[in-house]
Amino acid sequence: MTTTAETPTGATDATRPTAADPDAAEVELLIGGMTCASCAARVEKKLNRMDGVTATVNYATEKARVSYPATTGVADLIATVVKTGYTAEEPAPAPQASADETDAADAGDGGAGAELSVLRQRLVVSVLLAAPVVLLAMVPALQFDNWQWLSLTLAAPVVVWGGLPFHRAAWTNLRHGAATMDTLVSLGTLAAFGWSLWALFFGDAGMPGMRHGFDLTVSRTDGASLIYLEAAAGVTVFLLLGRWLEARSKRSAGAALRALMELGAKDVAVLREGREVRIPVGRLAVGDRFVVRPGEKIATDGTVTEGASAVDASLLTGESVPVDVGVGDTVTGATVNAGGRLVVEATRVGADTQLARMAKLVEDAQSGKAEVQRLADRISGVFVPVVLVIALATFGGWLGATGDTAAAFTAAVAVLIIACPCALGLATPTALLVGTGRGAQLGILIKGPEVLESTRRVDTVVLDKTGTVTTGRMTLHEVYAAEGTDEDEVLRLAGAVEHASEHPVARAVAAGAEERLGTLPGVEDFENVPGRGVRGRVAGREVAVGRLHDALPPEVAAAAEKAERNGRTAVVVGWDGTARGVVAVADAVKETSAEAVARLRRLGLTPVLLTGDNRRVAESVAAAVGIDEVIAEVLPEEKVAVVERLRSEGRTVAMVGDGVNDAAALATADLGLAMGTGTDAAIEAGDLTLVRGDLRVAADAIRLSRRTLSIIKGNLVWAFGYNVAALPLAAAGMLNPMIAGAAMAFSSVFVVTNSLRLRAFH
Repeated sequence: MTTTAETPTGATDATRPTAADPDAAEVELLIGGMTCASCAARVEKKLNRMDGVTATVNYATEKARVSYPATTGVADLIATVVKTGYTAEEPAPAPQASADETDAADAGDGGAGAELSVLRQRLVVSVLLAAPVVLLAMVPALQFDNWQWLSLTLAAPVVVWGGLPFHRAAWTNLRHGAATMDTLVSLGTLAAFGWSLWALFFGDAGMPGMRHGFDLTVSRTDGASLIYLEAAAGVTVFLLLGRWLEARSKRSAGAALRALMELGAKDVAVLREGREVRIPVGRLAVGDRFVVRPGEKIATDGTVTEGASAVDASLLTGESVPVDVGVGDTVTGATVNAGGRLVVEATRVGADTQLARMAKLVEDAQSGKAEVQRLADRISGVFVPVVLVIALATFGGWLGATGDTAAAFTAAVAVLIIACPCALGLATPTALLVGTGRGAQLGILIKGPEVLESTRRVDTVVLDKTGTVTTGRMTLHEVYAAEGTDEDEVLRLAGAVEHASEHPVARAVAAGAEERLGTLPGVEDFENVPGRGVRGRVAGREVAVGRLHDALPPEVAAAAEKAERNGRTAVVVGWDGTARGVVAVADAVKETSAEAVARLRRLGLTPVLLTGDNRRVAESVAAAVGIDEVIAEVLPEEKVAVVERLRSEGRTVAMVGDGVNDAAALATADLGLAMGTGTDAAIEAGDLTLVRGDLRVAADAIRLSRRTLSIIKGNLVWAFGYNVAALPLAAAGMLNPMIAGAAMAFSSVFVVTNSLRLRAFH
């Protein structure tokens, strides 16, 4: 029974609360006492009526995201919610879990569990008491003398105690001048129970030997001899069952986020003056060095300062293959050390870690509202009063047309019971809850519900080359030696000189030489020559490495040209004044990129490769992964113009990138997908964040988003269709109130169960 409400006139889009006041603050409130769509609609409406306040309330998460001006305090927001008839409080701070904080979180989860337990107890007792009442009413052969008084004895606790949550909420709302789903339920069940009491004590229904049958439609005539105890008790049981199943489903829907937040380590072995001291993770500070043994979780984001190992990030990113790390490599909190002993220096702690930021992104997405929910919001806000009017009109219409008070009453009660807009309010938030949670498990972070609609329209995907399609690291590919020269000698001398340089190409040559040949000789008189490369003395030889401008021997020139034609960067190596060979390096294409491009094509997307590299290199990479359209030699600031040009051609553009120079283009595109291995600026600008640097996840992210949107639309079609079809049937007297109660409960359970199908997404 999730809700959202119509954004009030003059308010900003509730999906992304902002305030005009530059000093506006934002807070998240835990809202208690909401039982249906219209409850949250009322809370949201009241908050949005405050000056400068923009709020969005989500019943599925039972939270309100509120942006408010400096002149308003959190206490004022809470007071407004309380005046509306509900409770509100700020959530307890949740840094990385120390033992105490974990206990507190467990206690909070236990509170929700206790509430579910009480609801289950109420349901079980009500079922045991109501079952004989329904059987006696439906099977005339079971009716004995004075059976109706046994039915009253059994039904009374069900209606009064079993239905207490509905009656209490209806009374609270009535005191605040509002009507909600609980108003309909309470009014319907109490009316049926009250009619039965009148018939038993003041009519003929209490006479010994009284018998009556059970009809699926309105057909009874003698109101003084009819009782509706089976309807009052049956409806209460069905609604309790629906609420219990819904509560369980909501807990299941939020399980992925809870699991994500509980991934982190609880304590850590910090190095203090050479000794290991065990402390709670919450006390870890930036700059602390801590030990991670094999099998332990890495406590927080940091840099390896000692040791080498393989790190298993599957719990956090869904990536199944462990990644080798060594000194200088970065590691992420909540990943598992699968190999040797590591010493890590903490670089991010608490809310700044990747795990905390992932959890925050998921929570933000679950609190938002998709555009597709707007109509449902507006209907939820006015539905209950409209239903009350329809019920009165039904009663009056039947009474005027037939003169049969019992038939008029039965039809009106059926209208009250069946019209509850629970499924309508649940349709979007439950699907969002499950979809974003499942995405987090797979390393896909969906920033907000409005992103889902963008994925449906996208037809073109622009892929940044470096770091997205390629690894972003230059590697040695081939060595060519002129006649009379040994390839190993070319590589050894080139590697020795390049070892002293910090240039990415130089590092690639040096690393490749060390990998192939082992330890390299030392270099003397090293010099960096601007525009020409580097030179130095190695083993008595004057070695020059770089793009030499002097005339090259034909075979060396041909080798350099061939390397560049193949998309490589050609580095000429010479000594003693003569060019002797060519070393070719390139940014390696990721092994998964070709498969990723194929998957994107299967989704109906046209891939475009965008890069600042020269056209030969770009076309070589594009050919390797199956991309036909290449836009090369683009300056970083020109990437935005490229995206805008594609959009002006009528295309709906998705952009995938990872660098600082991609951030503006990611924000400009209709859909921005940021590689989580990239920079914070790119991640902040993207609509979808792909936690691991595998381009295949981009296709998965679009598939998951489209599937979630499809589930939302299916839910809304069902919810709208159910109410549109059911109300006329009830008003026409074609539904018994108890059948109406079962149908209403089933509609809510159907919507939640349909959303839970997203948990099986792969």
